[in-house]
Amino acid sequence: MSRVISATFSLMMGAIFAAIFGIIAGAAPPAQAQDGVTCDDPFDGPRPQITRGWPETDFCQRNIEFNEVRSGGVGRDGIPPIDEPVFTDVVEASQTLQPQSPVIALEIDGDARAYPLEILTWHEIVNDVVGDQPVAVTYCPLCNSAIVFDRVVDGDTLRFGVSGLLRNSDLVMWDSRTSSWWQQITGEGLVGYYTDTVLEILPSVVAAFADFAEQYPDGQVLTRDTGYTRSYGQNPYVGYDSSQRPFLFDGDVDERLPALAHVLGGLVMDTAVAYPYAELAQVGVVNDTIADQPVVAIWQGGVPSALDGASINDSRDVGTAALYSRLLDDGTVLDFYLDDEGVVRDEQTDSAWNQFGQATAGELEGTRLFMEIGGPHFWFAWAAFRPETTVWFADDES
Repeated sequence: MSRVISATFSLMMGAIFAAIFGIIAGAAPPAQAQDGVTCDDPFDGPRPQITRGWPETDFCQRNIEFNEVRSGGVGRDGIPPIDEPVFTDVVEASQTLQPQSPVIALEIDGDARAYPLEILTWHEIVNDVVGDQPVAVTYCPLCNSAIVFDRVVDGDTLRFGVSGLLRNSDLVMWDSRTSSWWQQITGEGLVGYYTDTVLEILPSVVAAFADFAEQYPDGQVLTRDTGYTRSYGQNPYVGYDSSQRPFLFDGDVDERLPALAHVLGGLVMDTAVAYPYAELAQVGVVNDTIADQPVVAIWQGGVPSALDGASINDSRDVGTAALYSRLLDDGTVLDFYLDDEGVVRDEQTDSAWNQFGQATAGELEGTRLFMEIGGPHFWFAWAAFRPETTVWFADDES
C-alpha cells in the first residue's frame, strides 16, 4: 500500500509542477554574463540535458557533477521570483492573513518585514531591499527551507531566480548577472562564474503573523499584489510533509530521524546542529553549547505547516523555533527555562523572553539576544547538505 501511495504522490507532484507551474514558464531576463565558457570542452563528452538552455553559464567552472542535478519539471523562472515586492502595514495585512499564518520575519536596522509562506510557496524567491540592504528571501517547499541571503557579491547586487533545477531536492537558484547556479540551502555557488562563492546568510525566523505584528507593530508585510494570479493561501503540495519519501530526492536518508521531520537547523562557528521540532515541543527551550558557544533554542507553538493540508492556515500546528546566543554584551551567559505558564525566562534575572530573542519584562526588558544562523528544514535536506550535523534529543539531557 505504501508503494502505491508513494507512486500516487509522485504522480501528483509531477502534475503540480507540469500543470500548475508549467503554464507560467517564460523567457528569462537577459543575462549580463561573460560570453561563452573558459575551456574547450566543459562536458568532456555529450552535453548533459540539464545544461541546455543556459548559453551564458560558464560550465567549465563547477564544484559538482552534472548528474547530481535534475530537472524539477519547469524552466528557468518557470516559478517566477518576485522582483518588485509590494508591502502593506500589519493592519491591512490582517484582512488576508490569519493570526497563525506562517511568515518569514526579517528585521534589518529597524526595517521589519514579513514574507508570508502562502506567497513564497508559489514564488520561492523575493528580491528585496531591507534597511538599505539588498536581500534574497528564499523558501524551498520541497525542503521546507526558509533562508535569507545578502545578495551583494563583490560589490555587485545580484538578482536571483528559480532555475527549475534541483539538487538533493533543494532549489537551485541562478543569478541574472552570470547565470551561475547556486544552492539554496547553503548559499554556495555550484556552477559558473561564482563557483565556490558563498552568500552570507542573514538571521531570520519563521513566525505566526500575529506574533510578528505584536513584535513589529510598524512592520511591513508582503502582499498578494505580485503581478501573478495564484491561489495564495492554498498549499500546492498537499500532504507533502506527511509523506514517507521526499520528492525528487535520489540520496540516502539519514536514519536518525524520519525524512520529513521538521527540524531547526543551526550553524554555529561552522558547526551544524539539528533540533527536531518534536523534541523541542517537549521542553520549549534548550540551553546548549555548540563549538564552545553558549546558545539557546526557543520553540513556539501555534504555527501551521505550509506543506500539510490544502489550506495553509487550517493545517496542523508544527510550531517554529529559533536559535540565539546566550551571551550578553557584558559577558553574562544566561540560562533559560520555561515557567509554569509557558513563558521563557532566564535564571539570572527572571526576565521574560519571546521567540524573537527579546526580553519583554523584568530587569533585562528590551535586551535582544544575538540571533544565530538557524531556520526550519526537513531533516532529509539538512542532513544531505550537513551530514556531519549533530542531533539534539531530549532523552540525552536526562
